[in-house]
Amino acid sequence: MYILNTWYVAAWTTEVIREPIRRVICEIPVVLYRKRDGGAVALEDRCAHRAFPLSAGRVVDDSIECGYHGFTFDCEGACVRVPAQDSIPERARVRSFPVVEKDGWIWIWTGDRDLTDVGMVPDTHWMNDPAWATVTHSFHFKCRADLIHDNLLDLTHESFIHTSTVGDDYIYKHGVTVEVDGQVVSVDRLMPSVAAPPLYASTMATEGLYDRFHCTEFHIPSFHILHSGITGEGRPREEGFLIKVLNGITPIDAENSWYFYAFSRNFGVEQQRATDELIEGLKTVLQEDADALEWQEIGLRGRPANEHDVLIAQDAGVAKARRISAQRLAAEQEARVSDVKQTVH
Repeated sequence: MYILNTWYVAAWTTEVIREPIRRVICEIPVVLYRKRDGGAVALEDRCAHRAFPLSAGRVVDDSIECGYHGFTFDCEGACVRVPAQDSIPERARVRSFPVVEKDGWIWIWTGDRDLTDVGMVPDTHWMNDPAWATVTHSFHFKCRADLIHDNLLDLTHESFIHTSTVGDDYIYKHGVTVEVDGQVVSVDRLMPSVAAPPLYASTMATEGLYDRFHCTEFHIPSFHILHSGITGEGRPREEGFLIKVLNGITPIDAENSWYFYAFSRNFGVEQQRATDELIEGLKTVLQEDADALEWQEIGLRGRPANEHDVLIAQDAGVAKARRISAQRLAAEQEARVSDVKQTVH
């Protein structure tokens, strides 16, 4: 079960071209392509005729033609051509999805079209700010999306999973402060008087000790912004070497997820060597996470239904996010059932 009345990252803007591509989002097959004017289109990737994937067809002008029998659908999902006959069946249409293209991301609204709210798209302006440099990655994680959310809300795992890149023993020794603002859960950790993490040290050209910090904002249900960095001991955070890690987590199904990752920094912006090192280093970090969460997914398959996680103080953000997510999902499902009942009557 998924929260649907929200925006999920469907792709990077560079991935969507005239040639159609397929994504599965919350178990919904989606085809993405661009119109002649460059605008992105998202339709259900299942022809109304016999369920053939439209992504296996071709784009004709601003429409997409099914590769099986030639049924053609416009960018709103209406069938505009049936080659074998002149008339078009009334039910010959596919679902279309609202799309927002912003800062290099393509977002898709998977729920009730009438509830679409562009204002809910998270702020990611650092990706287009010339004072910041950004590298991106995308991964297929073989685990449910909830495990990635938990992973990002409890960064003590860095001390054990990421020892050669961003981890250190001091991370788990410092507690967290958790705040909730509506649908945003923030987990903040300050680590005073520590060395810079290995992956960033050479790029930052650091010596001595600094105050390191993590502040993860989880915009439920699909996006995390990690405000991270190091600053002088006792100095304000905004004076330091700053990092914005942007994480778009998009469910594929109950055991698979898309992970869209952007890392923006305000240091070494013009240094190509630094960018190259970060591309490789962050790929290692993500692969370590992917491996760990795949193992966790395997472990959960054999766990008895009456057994549950044993949470500790460091899991405070995880616990709050789970509770808010469950409440939102339940409310959405209740509203959906109510709408069905009203339609029947």
